[in-house]
Amino acid sequence: MTAVELLESLNLLDEHERIEAKRASEPGKSALETVCAFANEPGLGGGWIALGVVREEMALFPAYEVEGIANPDKLSADIANQCRDSFNIPLRVDISTENIQGKNVVVVFVPEAQPQDKPIFFKAQGLPRGAFRRIGSTDQRCTDDDMAVFYQGRQQESFDAGIVADATQDDLSPEAIADYRKSRGDANPDAEELRWSDEELLQALGSIRRDPKGEWKPTVAGLILFGKPSALRRCFPMTRVDYIRVPGREWVPDPDRRFDTVELRDPLFRLIRRAQAAVLDDLPMSFGLSEGDLQRQDKPVIPLRVIREALVNALMHRSYRSHSPVQIIRYANRLEIRNPGFSLKSPEHLGEPGSQPRNPKIAAVLHETRFAETKGSGIRVMRESMEQAGLTPPLFESDRGNDQFIARYFFHHFLGEDDIAWLTRFRDLHLSEDEAKALIVVREAGAIDNATYRELSKMDALAASQALRRLRDAGLLAQKGRGSATYYVPTERLIADETSLSSKPETLSSKSGEGLSSKSDALSSKPPALSSNPAALPDEPETLSTRYDETQRSQLLDTLPGSLAARLGAIGLRHPPQETRELVMALCALRDWRVEELSLVLRRNPEVVRQNYLRPLMREGRLVMTNPDEPNDPQQAYRAREITHE
Repeated sequence: MTAVELLESLNLLDEHERIEAKRASEPGKSALETVCAFANEPGLGGGWIALGVVREEMALFPAYEVEGIANPDKLSADIANQCRDSFNIPLRVDISTENIQGKNVVVVFVPEAQPQDKPIFFKAQGLPRGAFRRIGSTDQRCTDDDMAVFYQGRQQESFDAGIVADATQDDLSPEAIADYRKSRGDANPDAEELRWSDEELLQALGSIRRDPKGEWKPTVAGLILFGKPSALRRCFPMTRVDYIRVPGREWVPDPDRRFDTVELRDPLFRLIRRAQAAVLDDLPMSFGLSEGDLQRQDKPVIPLRVIREALVNALMHRSYRSHSPVQIIRYANRLEIRNPGFSLKSPEHLGEPGSQPRNPKIAAVLHETRFAETKGSGIRVMRESMEQAGLTPPLFESDRGNDQFIARYFFHHFLGEDDIAWLTRFRDLHLSEDEAKALIVVREAGAIDNATYRELSKMDALAASQALRRLRDAGLLAQKGRGSATYYVPTERLIADETSLSSKPETLSSKSGEGLSSKSDALSSKPPALSSNPAALPDEPETLSTRYDETQRSQLLDTLPGSLAARLGAIGLRHPPQETRELVMALCALRDWRVEELSLVLRRNPEVVRQNYLRPLMREGRLVMTNPDEPNDPQQAYRAREITHE
């Protein structure tokens, strides 16, 4: 790809996992980290770095332009030397110099390293800290789970294949083994392993292994699949599923408004069934009467296949290194599943064929018993099933910073009567069906990105980017973030139209059943208080017409890491307070922040920030004032409390 083509791509598309633009006049740390990430990222095929190209942030719609390199020959030689000397394996990159508009641009193509050479890492830093992956348009330091991805093709042992030192074969449940045999027989009655003894079967599945003394001991996979509840509690006390029912649409940590919680801990097959039963017992139902039938059929508002696949995905791909439960949270308008462990597959490629299992032993058992879809198709199946049911597409969020994966499934039927009535307010824009769907998603989720639009419309990345820009130019969406972290949030015009619609509740409530409509209270500008303090202000601006200085906000966001800036833009006006507090903590871990600054980046009233976020965090001892002796100091700021280890 030439420099001109790279520049065109940067300005046409909002996200680039294979292209990086840098001002660099010398091969600094940032450029070398990108080289490392391009070389490591599985299946990416490498990537291009354009040096001497900058993003003009002061323009109305920021664009990339050529700044130029003064001494391209020296820069090229320095890059080649650094790529040879800095990494554990010398990297050979292709370097060329091109002239655009009378200015020199250095283009570096970094090929993907061979599987047997990965991970590539900085010799001075070692592993895993010295290795990087390309996640979207960002270069991310690798974790132990990333190491497992690189080593999969090199017969490196996975975590679930490891022996549990304080477990014995008596900790394995004969009933769970019999359950596996039945499920395997249902999937394939002629399976050879059904004729083996239990011990032979456990050995073949990698559920028991010999320890250094030659004794057969359960592995992590063996306990997760077949462990007795008492053994699971002893060896993996937090490896359970919590089913949580929250009244309303947001997480409310109010002791006077307790939510209902059920803790589930069982061998994996039974755990999946119990979790599914808990969801189905509590999920809103729709009904239909098929032609020729005399009796109506009740069905969960979310298709059963989606529920099953969502639960299996969470338990199959979760990180069992992490001492945290899987959470299934049932809100009034959605089902939310949170599992520890970010996606090892880049978010850009979720739903595409191919799988990168974190727990290959567990995954193999679930696939051969047909609990899980064929490899790599689970996300695609869920999206297609939700679309066939006429529901809002599921939203997936892989959060490397907090090491978790979040899936959200809305009960809202797509482009229903209420949606059509709302969309008529924009009839003068002559919206396409895909653009109308995008606006509904923004209203429900608070943000939309290129990947979500592509899934809605079945367009390619370029066409999706152009459609989103059209909605932006029409004043309905505001563009945030950079590169593949680019996302769009509703503008005041879109929110104002939504608010005016919500002022006429009779237009929304007449045709909606309880729990099925996403409009009856979601569009109100005055939802109930969300703070742990019942007297605290609502978790949103004082009024939706409050005007924030977007220029100052953009300047603040530009100083933040791209992933954090993207999370800030996606929080919406009705984001759960606990998640917003975690964003405040992430900000205050970077530097000291004044209330006014937090108010800008969060789009909240300053008093809301004080009452709902700062004070609870200070009560928990996680946040401190920079000037505690004078709490009312006009320049008072807040920083994350440093944790000291004895």
